[in-house]
Amino acid sequence: QVLVEESGGGLAEPGGSLRLSCEASGINFAIYKVGWYRQAPGNERELIAHIAQDGNTMYRDSVKGRFTISRDNAKNTVYLQMNNLKPEDTAVYYCNLGHYQNSALNYWGRGTQVTVSS
Repeated sequence: QVLVEESGGGLAEPGGSLRLSCEASGINFAIYKVGWYRQAPGNERELIAHIAQDGNTMYRDSVKGRFTISRDNAKNTVYLQMNNLKPEDTAVYYCNLGHYQNSALNYWGRGTQVTVSS
């Protein structure tokens, strides 16, 4: 059974920081690419950061320079370090894992709420 679980969300003040974690089990984690998505009320889910199985990363323009994605394959975990948070970062954050070759092997977590407010 494949399990994907996000954690680390919560309330932060503008300018503050949070670190999200995405831990997976039941898969060979090292050969999965991982994306962090977010969805704010009334908006579509959007990809904000991605890390490939080889460690290459990409970011949505709105989070570049503020968010950092990283992975620890020994812990089956991907992190999203979020600095200089803004109210518009408020959303539910989801982790998605996709096999680097087989697109049918794709898994989502249930999400973690991030709220940025003073």
